[in-house]
Amino acid sequence: MSDDALGRLPAGVQWAAYDRSKITASIVHFGVGGFHRAHQAMYLDRLMAAGSGLDWGICGVGALPHDRRIVDTLTAQDGLYTLIVKHPDGHLEARVIGSIVEMLYAPDDPQAVVDRLADPRTRIVSLTITEGGYLVNQVTGEFDAADPSIQSDLAPGAVPSTAFGYIVAGLAARRAAGATPFTVMSCDNLPDNGDIARRMMTAFARLKDPGLADWMEQHVAFPNCMVDRITPVTTPADIERLTEEFGIADGWPVVTEPFTQWVLEDHFTDGRPPYEQSGVQLVDDVVPYELTKLRLINASHQALCYLGHLAGYRYAHEVCQDPLFADFVLAYMTHEGGPTLPEVPGFDLHGFARGVIERFANPEIRDTLARLCAETSDRIPKFLVPVIAENLRSGGEIDRSALVVASWARYAEGVDEQGEPIEVVDRIKDRVMAAAARQGEDRLAFLRDRDLFGGLVDDERFTSAYAAALDSLHAHGARATLEARRGLDAVG
Repeated sequence: MSDDALGRLPAGVQWAAYDRSKITASIVHFGVGGFHRAHQAMYLDRLMAAGSGLDWGICGVGALPHDRRIVDTLTAQDGLYTLIVKHPDGHLEARVIGSIVEMLYAPDDPQAVVDRLADPRTRIVSLTITEGGYLVNQVTGEFDAADPSIQSDLAPGAVPSTAFGYIVAGLAARRAAGATPFTVMSCDNLPDNGDIARRMMTAFARLKDPGLADWMEQHVAFPNCMVDRITPVTTPADIERLTEEFGIADGWPVVTEPFTQWVLEDHFTDGRPPYEQSGVQLVDDVVPYELTKLRLINASHQALCYLGHLAGYRYAHEVCQDPLFADFVLAYMTHEGGPTLPEVPGFDLHGFARGVIERFANPEIRDTLARLCAETSDRIPKFLVPVIAENLRSGGEIDRSALVVASWARYAEGVDEQGEPIEVVDRIKDRVMAAAARQGEDRLAFLRDRDLFGGLVDDERFTSAYAAALDSLHAHGARATLEARRGLDAVG
């Protein structure tokens, strides 16, 4: 995989054959993982294929130690990689993506990253740094300046080491030079992701330079957006299959589903690509779309992953091909998540929910439950707790959501129903596992973490449903718990 190989790609491999030597990297992206390469980079490749996006290439930045591998791999491949679309019937589409033209590994040369951000050619800085990367205190909603990951960047005269540190340093250089600031475009699964990026980054900047923070609030655009495409971790088997079926040697291809959606607020500081020409929905208000994604799709992943893992499944498609579990997830969307959404003209909740299950049930994607179960402390508070709070306020149904929270609490005990150990992956792993370990003497121990659940522990209707669900999971297991609900979760 290299520029030299583009002219002799095997038959069946898609490549638009645009001239990559004419691409200008105007977008700097932090977090060049699988999702970015299956989503934002793909949309820009579509533009370049149509001849209208060559001035919007991507410079990828790896800021964390584990990013070295992707930087080294893409640098060796001239930024090229293969996007493998897996269809439910088993056939694959392979397309070479060429929109990434430069990679920087920040720990090796921090100043090179700051200089790239200060360069007037950089017009957008985009982010996929995960939900936890924004350092939001879950209770106050404010910037968590005490988080250990940001401490070194807060020191006077510090060399940047995080996305926040680099971006603010780049903006400071732009301000000092009298240059137009770049747009900061968050593409992470957060409600109001652009607004959160603005508030957290300006709060960080205010601790460094209050004048800079004021300037950022006045002059820097932080558009909101909603992104959606299931992108599981690439496995060695995926790499081997690409070589066997298509004759391509690619050090790190990306696998994904056929479905993709990007809804983007049309608010930019210094211009933008003609995204609408590549299928992006440019809108004035992203909120209805992002709430639909977060409360139906993302929350449904949470609804299936812990129960499924406890019952012995290891992949999302296995869970969603089981009618017992699929009916539960459908019922959650129909009776609990859906009723909390704002009205969207023409939106068919039942049809949308069925489509979500069909996507999750794609056997070719092989999305692991381990991936969906990871970093829950950054997910359930954003995806599910707002649904619970809204339904408690309105008198809506909450039993299914209570079971999802209870399934996380049971999962966090670290042992499944077969007695096998569970590897809990979470930035506050010790805290959540310690709470789960106390459930024997205090059934509400897990709920008492107000950073995660706010005041849910004080609501008797919720705690009654939660305690009953947790008791059933301990006494009978996930499958029997769902079987006892079968009549309640039937969706026509």
